[in-house]
Parts: sequence; C-alpha cells; structure tokens
Amino acid sequence: MKPGEGQAIGEKTFKVSDNPMIRSGLVLAGGNHAWKTGKPLSPGLEDGILTAYEISQMNLANTELVVLSACETGLGDLVGNEGVYGLQRAFKIAGARYLIMSLWQVPDFQTQVFMTAFYKHWLEGKMAVPEAFRATQAELRGRYSGEAFKWAGFVLVE
Repeated sequence: MKPGEGQAIGEKTFKVSDNPMIRSGLVLAGGNHAWKTGKPLSPGLEDGILTAYEISQMNLANTELVVLSACETGLGDLVGNEGVYGLQRAFKIAGARYLIMSLWQVPDFQTQVFMTAFYKHWLEGKMAVPEAFRATQAELRGRYSGEAFKWAGFVLVE
C-alpha cells in the first residue's frame, strides 16, 4: 500500500508525515487542488503530487539526467548517518545517473542563464554532463564575479 492510501491526503499529511520521502516531492498540474483538499480534480485522476517516495519506486535506470531547477530542490532531511532524504535520494534510488538541483533560491534570471548555458554546452557542444556543468559554472563565475549567490546554488550529483 502506498503511503496515504485509504485516507484523505491533504496539505497537513505532507507537512506532518514522519517519512521525509513523503514530505518531499513535486507539485504538478492539478496538484494545488489536491494539496488543499486531499482529493484529485476528478475521481480516478492522479492527484498531481509526486512524492519522493513515489519517485523512488520508478524505474529511471535509463535516465541520464534529471534537472530540477526550482529553488531548494537539493534540500532534504538529514537522517542520522544515512544521509539526506529527499528528491536527490529518490531520483538516485530510481536509477537516474545525474541530477542538477539547487541548494538555495537562485534568482529566476540567473537560473535561465545557467540552464541555457548548460544545455548549450551539453547538447550543442556535445560535452559529457559533468564537463558541461563545470563549463557552465566557469562561464557564470566570470559573468557574475563576486555574486556567487546568483548562480552557485546549482549542484551536480552523480
């Protein structure tokens, strides 16, 4: 049984769950309604909330890269000596090879600049993901000298 089955899931369920893999996730189309009411927009539809637990149950073994450019997507709960539980762990359990995530609130404009530069290096420049990420960091370091908070929040996890 999936967490939350057999009970109404609402905003409080996600916030107060003891399981950090339930407290972490992505809100997709229709998710705001489910977040507030505990029910999908229409019976039989998905609720639009993809928890880290649900992600960890997927088969992403052939996924080379997951990019989560929204603010603070690299955060989670530190659990004893087991590490961080959250989106990062979920995607790695599911089999994704690389993840790009942010550790803080990177401004929208610099996020767009970072992602555009990264994809140019990776896809047009035919660089490997780590090489493209390092090239992007170097490019933004030069462009925003002394303002690392505007771009350095992005991390690459292998």
